[in-house]
Parts: sequence; C-alpha cells; structure tokens
Amino acid sequence: MLSFDFDYYKPVTLKEAVQLLETLEQQEKKTMVFSGGTELITLGRIDLSITEAVIDIKDIQECRVMGLNEKNLVLGSALSLTKIEKANLFPLLTKVSSEIADHTARGKITLGGNICAKIFYREAVLPFLLTDSQVIIAGAKGIKVLSIHDIFHEELQLEKGDILLQLETEKSFLGSPFLCIKRRQQWNSGYPLITICALKVGNEIRVAISGFCPFPFRSKVVEEILNNDRLSLEERINTVIEVLPGPILNDVEGSSKYRVFVLKNLLREIMMSLKVEV
Repeated sequence: MLSFDFDYYKPVTLKEAVQLLETLEQQEKKTMVFSGGTELITLGRIDLSITEAVIDIKDIQECRVMGLNEKNLVLGSALSLTKIEKANLFPLLTKVSSEIADHTARGKITLGGNICAKIFYREAVLPFLLTDSQVIIAGAKGIKVLSIHDIFHEELQLEKGDILLQLETEKSFLGSPFLCIKRRQQWNSGYPLITICALKVGNEIRVAISGFCPFPFRSKVVEEILNNDRLSLEERINTVIEVLPGPILNDVEGSSKYRVFVLKNLLREIMMSLKVEV
C-alpha cells in the first residue's frame, strides 16, 4: 500500500500527454511520467518516491514502437524489457535486459522506466551509450532528437515538460561483437555488484559500466587506455582504475575495495574474450 494519494491520467495520444504534463506543472503539481509503475510501487511503499499526479504513457503509440527502418533500430520508451528480449533485435540490449530483476518484473519494467529510474543502476542505458544512440524527446516545443551523450550525464537530463519517447540506434552496431557480464555478491538474482558491457567496433573496444559508481557511465578516457597497445594488459587495467569517475560505491552489495577487485577481473575477461591486442 502507498501512504499517499495521487491523480492518475492515461492519455492515448502524445499531444494529450504533453499538454497534460504542461498543465499539471503549471499547477505546480509534483508529476511522474511512467510506463510500468514498478518504481513508484517499490519506492513509494517506503516513501522514497512520492507524487501528486501520474501520467501513464503505456497506450501512446509512439512510445510502443519497435522496428527497423532504413538506417536505425527504433525502440519506444514504453516497451517492456520482456518484449525487447523476445524480439532480440539488439542482441547486446537483449543480454542486458534479460538480467535485470526477475522474469516477472521484466514484464512490467519498461525501457524508459529503467533508463529514467531513481535506482542508480539503470543498466538498460549501457548499450545505447556504447552505440552513440539518439534520444527522441517530446515536449511543449515539439520533438527533439539528441545524441545520448548530450542528454545523459549520470542520469537522463530531461527538461521540465519533456517525455522520453524513443531511442534510435544505427543498424551497423547491432551485429558488433559484444560481451556483457553481471556480477553479484552471492545470488543469481537481486541487485548487481557491477554490470559491464563491452562492444568491439573495428579493432577497438568500448566499455560502459553500472554499479561501480552511483551512476552508469561510459568514459572515452578509459577506452583510450584500454586500446593503447603500447601498454601491457596489466598496465592498462591499473591505469583505468586511476581515471575512473567517483565516488566508488561502498554498500551492502560490496565494499569499494571489493568493487575495484571485481572490475579489474572483468576488464581482463573482456579484453581477452574480445581478442583485443594485448
């Protein structure tokens, strides 16, 4: 049970949703846009997520798009992780999605819900960071198409009145060699210790990490070091640890020292598995 009441709206068109969000914000109502509701229920029960109004976008057609056009894969923000997993149009995203929460929860958690979550893991964003994807935003000023690197800085930086509509990824990335590894402290379910995704583009490796810091990230500096064949593998890994953003998480899932140990091993595994020159 939630300890607070809120107004619930379920628009059927994008125009209606944008106008409704604008109206509620003009009324200074604390408003949440959701497409699955799992976070509201989970965090609302312990009063960490409180809202006065909810706009449910699950029925908006533009938010449910899934398919390939001439250049891109387009995925709507209201697609469930289960639906993305079954379609398997983006194998790296499929792998990431298939290991978020449990099977029952994945049927309710949506792509947009995970990326915009308050819970800091937000693993679903990792494949999009690695593929330089585009983010499509709808708001009172119309539709905006932005590079994910321009709008995702620790979290998705939506402006007031904006709704995450879709994500677009170039088809050329979909078949690239990849590796995604999730490490947990003890069990096969529950929150991860670290999730790391790697993509091989040409002869170079790209990496994105969740669970090491209180936000997911991809670092060009890290990638330059990992791809520097003038350094030994151990030199690369030790140098990477020195330039990672902070702070390093230190919680019940694992200490910061243990996370560093795990990440070093994961980096070794990735470099060897993807056959990067070491």
